[in-house]
Amino acid sequence: MFPRPALGRRYAVTALVLCLLGSLSGGAWAGARQPAPPHGPARITRVPSAAGTATPLAGYAIQSSAKVSGSPAALSSPGYPAKGWYPAGPRSTVLAALLADGVYADPFFSTDQQKIPKADFEVPWWYRSDFTVADTARRTLLDFSGVISAADVYVNGHQVARAADVTGAYTHHELDVTPLVGPGSNTVAFRVRPNDPNADLTMGWIDWLQPPPDRNMGVVRDVLVRRGGPVALRDTHVVTGLAVPSLASADVTVTAQARNDTDTAVTAEVTGRIGATVFTRRVPLAAHETKTVAFSPADTPGLHLTSPKVWWPAGMGGQPLYDLDLTASVAGTTSDTAHESFGIRDVRAPLNADGARQYRINGRRLLIKGGGWSPDEFLRWDGTYTEDRLKYALDLGLNTIRLEGHLEPGEFFDLADRYGILVLPGWECCDKWEGQVNGSETGDRWTEADYPVARASMAAEAARLRDHPSVISFLIGSDFAPDARIEKTYLDALKAADWPDPVVSAASDNSSPQLGRSGLKMTGPYDWVPPGYWYAKREGGATGFNSETSAGPAIPTLDTLRRMLTPAELDTLWKDPDARQYHRSPSPVFGTLKIYDAALTGRYGAPKSLTDYVRKAQLAQYENVRAQFEAYQRNATDASKPSTGVIHWMFDSGWTSLHWQLTDRYLDQGGAYFGAKKANEQLHIQYAYDDRSVVVVNHRHASATGLTARATLFDPDGTQRYDRTVSGLAVGGDGAHGTALTLPSSVSGLPPTYLLRLVLTDADGKEVSRNVYWLSTRPDTLDWSGTTWYYTPTTSYADLTGLAAMARVPVSVTAATESSDGTSTTTVTLRNSGSGKTSALLTDVHLVDARGRPVLPVRWSENEVSLWPGESVTLTAICRTADLHGSAPGVRVSGWNTPERTVPAARRNGGGPVRPAPGRFSRR
Repeated sequence: MFPRPALGRRYAVTALVLCLLGSLSGGAWAGARQPAPPHGPARITRVPSAAGTATPLAGYAIQSSAKVSGSPAALSSPGYPAKGWYPAGPRSTVLAALLADGVYADPFFSTDQQKIPKADFEVPWWYRSDFTVADTARRTLLDFSGVISAADVYVNGHQVARAADVTGAYTHHELDVTPLVGPGSNTVAFRVRPNDPNADLTMGWIDWLQPPPDRNMGVVRDVLVRRGGPVALRDTHVVTGLAVPSLASADVTVTAQARNDTDTAVTAEVTGRIGATVFTRRVPLAAHETKTVAFSPADTPGLHLTSPKVWWPAGMGGQPLYDLDLTASVAGTTSDTAHESFGIRDVRAPLNADGARQYRINGRRLLIKGGGWSPDEFLRWDGTYTEDRLKYALDLGLNTIRLEGHLEPGEFFDLADRYGILVLPGWECCDKWEGQVNGSETGDRWTEADYPVARASMAAEAARLRDHPSVISFLIGSDFAPDARIEKTYLDALKAADWPDPVVSAASDNSSPQLGRSGLKMTGPYDWVPPGYWYAKREGGATGFNSETSAGPAIPTLDTLRRMLTPAELDTLWKDPDARQYHRSPSPVFGTLKIYDAALTGRYGAPKSLTDYVRKAQLAQYENVRAQFEAYQRNATDASKPSTGVIHWMFDSGWTSLHWQLTDRYLDQGGAYFGAKKANEQLHIQYAYDDRSVVVVNHRHASATGLTARATLFDPDGTQRYDRTVSGLAVGGDGAHGTALTLPSSVSGLPPTYLLRLVLTDADGKEVSRNVYWLSTRPDTLDWSGTTWYYTPTTSYADLTGLAAMARVPVSVTAATESSDGTSTTTVTLRNSGSGKTSALLTDVHLVDARGRPVLPVRWSENEVSLWPGESVTLTAICRTADLHGSAPGVRVSGWNTPERTVPAARRNGGGPVRPAPGRFSRR
């Protein structure tokens, strides 16, 4: 994940609220929606007879090998009495199943995870599942990947694969079990070996969270039972060539493998369809022969498309997808089918003059703005929960998700295709994947047995991901680039799979022999730095492509903190910066909040209570995350050392965390979330910490003209010290920016702490962007010479303590809710009703249920707003009606200097949902 000392990281070791996920109180795993845990024996899978079907096993009964008797033949035979075994879902680690079955307490609360005995997972576990087939006229095959770390496989009492062959989380396996399968009940069983990420090419957890005691052992992807005839279709995929920059035409090539699974020669008729274009070919096959079947514009003119529907990332265009259907028939009878969805787009990622990788989509330059993705700690898959998080990414204006290992199931990439979210998958750092590269001392050295596993893993993932338009690269290294032999292993597999996208040697600034320089940097920081840090064109500042970086700690909301920590732990959180924080990281480098707490106290003043600590944290996280994204987008079009991409480390968290997250695992939103949302507005006005310029950034494709920018400086008490308006501004599109004005280096009478309000209006006088900063005449001072791999020390802090003297300001609130078709829309109007001059700074609105619990997920049109006296703003929040638990919602309002209060949001049925408000401010 990031460069580290010789021992390695492992040892250093707008207010549209869309309730996207289950409520905080619901769900099977502490608030995040999850399918209900199974009860009783695993369900029996009924497998249809139709050729071309692929049916996932419905679930398993699992048990430790230390607690079962009998031979593998007996355990894997129909009728075996699996008494006392635990039910498990179709994709489940051992620990995920035990948690669903109530064996252990909530592992996300306090240090309860430490109470789970690791010894239980140091022996193999059995996974057993029954399925039925009505007849044996079809061939039957087991198709699977996702076994962690290895497994012996049995069907109806017979071993069909050894653990030496079924090893590695990503390797793909297809086992022909036709001779063993009979009509009626059948049994498949996996004897799953314990996982060691330092010894196995599987999945580890690095330092994002406390590693689960079972180390992810289990079967975490679907096991499919395929039925087919004499000829199977495999490796079906599409290669597209888009004319760039005209986008006027595209060539489509369809490729598949036709495999004769019988002992006699056959002739297959392979027929395909894409839209109205139909193509067919007769393919003679000798016994057990496999042939490549390809259709291209040279032989199928309909595969040359004029005016193709082009796929774009979100915010740049639409996300149309094409469907390919392929059928193999023998003697007029369907033998097998295949289906692929694909998009037509062009991805290039050359190195610029400064050696940084610059992505271009369909000929247009793109600034990558993304976040690092974490699945659930126990690898539990929930499609709704995943979709909710991806919608949050869109809400934040992000365009990319990076996967460091933990390559999600196919549904994840289907969602990314649908929503236009780019994905940067790659292998992870700090375990066996990087055990054989120069400079890495993590993971075991590779043996001869590891190279075929690595190649098979790369081949399987390439085949799985290549047709997804959302996937724009593969990173074959993380903190380090692979050596020559490993690189060749990967590249040979990618070439054989017709991999269409750029391949990158590492997520860090490293090189591999064939690919050369990565064009990415991994310079941190990973712990607290001040907002001004991001504007420096050095280290982690806004130049080049930073593959993982943030200011470290991200203290969640008070609601979330109270769900994850005991009262004593909450007390320690704000009182003792030197205390080891179990919910930060297993790494000793990130074990405490000492650096973060020193900055919070130095800039804002010592916290007086837990509530005060959390409110200061939200203010600090808002300004820091906002500055990170704003700096990268301002520098994106610079002539010298431009920024080309930034991945905030991280986007989400797989557990209850105190760092590296824009949203917490319950999907609550705080300062980090809304700081990112503000920075990534499509048309945006922002302040630059380095040169005091006021800049307008336009992420729309079309130019923006007739704009007016206004900058006003205030004392904390509301006294106005400076005001300037500039009209007639024009900014080009696609990330262009222009400087509207530059604030003077000194302003008469300005106190050490002051506020800056920026307002951008369009040609019609409508407000299109507002941004409020809290600044100091005394800057943060960085000790660049003391920079380490994880942060740059700050030797003196900006003085923001003047914010504490801001008068308390009343904010009036009115709210109403309308529900229709399972969705509820709450409209909230806030007004600064104070009689003085003081603003209501960073006013937060939370939608809550009848018991005062946050309704989550939720997507606000805007939030954490600042209001001057007489100003009002209307916000909207959208959630699933079910998450209100049958009651009318409430609206809880609080802020830096606004007393907390909750008001009802009366519920009205019918009439359809309210149109989301743009979050515009107005005068009384």
